[in-house]
Amino acid sequence: MAEEIIEAIERYGLSKRSRNRTLFSRIGVVGCGKEGSVIATTAALKGIEVVFFEPCESSISNAYSRIEDKLDKKIEHWGLTENEKKATMSKIQGTSDYQNFAGCDFVIEAIRYDNRNGERSVDQRKQVFKRLEEVLSEKAIIASNVSTVVVTELASELEHQERCIGLHFMSNTPDSNIIEVVRGLNTSDNTFDKVCQFAKAISHDFVPVMESSGLISVRLFLIQLNEACGILMEGIASVEDIDKVMTVGFGHRQGVFRTADQMGIEKVVKLLENLYDEYGNIKYKPAPVLLRLFRARHFGVSTNRGFYNYDEQGNIIK
Repeated sequence: MAEEIIEAIERYGLSKRSRNRTLFSRIGVVGCGKEGSVIATTAALKGIEVVFFEPCESSISNAYSRIEDKLDKKIEHWGLTENEKKATMSKIQGTSDYQNFAGCDFVIEAIRYDNRNGERSVDQRKQVFKRLEEVLSEKAIIASNVSTVVVTELASELEHQERCIGLHFMSNTPDSNIIEVVRGLNTSDNTFDKVCQFAKAISHDFVPVMESSGLISVRLFLIQLNEACGILMEGIASVEDIDKVMTVGFGHRQGVFRTADQMGIEKVVKLLENLYDEYGNIKYKPAPVLLRLFRARHFGVSTNRGFYNYDEQGNIIK
């Protein structure tokens, strides 16, 4: 009987050298809090490998739990299966070492806000950009999830400023699949075009925005919120009824007060103060009712009290 010949099947596949690596096959997220976890989850659901950074093991564990909660909600609404959840989680890796970003095509800074004052330190974000430049290839893109901070300032101390860009994911509005793409002063056309491709890869629409404090979404929302606070303080209508006009009458998903509670009142106040400092216009001065909630530390969903009261799962208590 002839001897059976056994050959490894790997010999008949493409060699590693022959495989073409697709653009954005692996991305990074620095900071996996509320905003960072939305970015990581969205990318992983589209089959992209994601590495996220948190400074310690407990923060990494909390981030995994946050991502799992988002996927579980999709399962509850028949938008995902358990097997798809497992496949998605397998694409996500937590780390506390910047070296693990080596090999990423694209890294997005989304460090957490300080719960005490609603700020994200510009100096800290600059340090993140510097650390990323040390480990990434020259072709890799460095981005920041910006709202009122100007990306040119964040990239000002880097050697390759042309690969830096700003993004704004509207993470506080569910299923809001649009990204504001912000070119810095030195952002190259190539970087801008690639980030637009990334938006399409995760099934998001995008709009190019000139570099400015507040962009489109933040400026429009905060002015609406301030006006809604004025209506509330004048006793014209209740929180619920004002939001009802916005949701039923104008087709908003959840109304201005519900959105403010989800963003966090401490962040809202800080954003308004930043815009007031930038533009000097009274329309950006935080309304007294916002300051009252801020001083009482009624920050919204995170503290179970804001314009509405919430249970531990973040549902409104009627």
